[in-house]
Amino acid sequence: MPVVKYPRATEPLWHEWDRKALKRGLRHTVYAVNGDQYTGEWLDNLKHGKGIQLWKRTRAIYSGDWKFGKRDGYGSYSIPDPVTKEYKKVYTGWWKNDKKCGYGETFYSGGERYEGEWSEGLRSGWGRMYYWNGSIYEGQWLRDQPHGQGMLRLSNENRYEGGWKDGKKHGPGKFYYLDKGQLFEGIWAADIPKCGILIDFGRDEAPAPTEYPIPKVIVKRP
Repeated sequence: MPVVKYPRATEPLWHEWDRKALKRGLRHTVYAVNGDQYTGEWLDNLKHGKGIQLWKRTRAIYSGDWKFGKRDGYGSYSIPDPVTKEYKKVYTGWWKNDKKCGYGETFYSGGERYEGEWSEGLRSGWGRMYYWNGSIYEGQWLRDQPHGQGMLRLSNENRYEGGWKDGKKHGPGKFYYLDKGQLFEGIWAADIPKCGILIDFGRDEAPAPTEYPIPKVIVKRP
């Protein structure tokens, strides 16, 4: 009876080369095929421990903790300034599975800055955002948007305290018009006040009070 012999499956040569060049412990700079370079600790051919990664295309640098080939732990991510070529930090904080996770601080273009909690690379949890126009939001976040309870203080010191949903004022809230000495308290929906009451609040100390005070509502009982 004839016997059919099939050729044995062979693995790519680079698999064998990779085993022979098994990277463990501290290594000097290792270059990837695309020009990226890494200097630091390894475990079973994976970046693991402390290390510095430089990406050739963007010239971005990550310096910090690694776990099985991914950014995991504490580290900072920096990019070069397009004009001065000097490196500036973009993010400093905690990572998990190659994404921002935990507490960290991010610096945006235009001078904006966020400090607070992250999840899956998005602002989630408690955090404080400094905007380019001088406004500051402090409170809860979800999927990169103010969501939950928070306070927005404008550059003129007026502020809103209350509920947020998908980045907009939503639910019960208070808006303090400190420049006029008034307070609006009511219900908001998608950034629009739907109902509420407006009263004088610190009118005597306000820098630009209204010409006339708001008359008090007198309820007559039968």
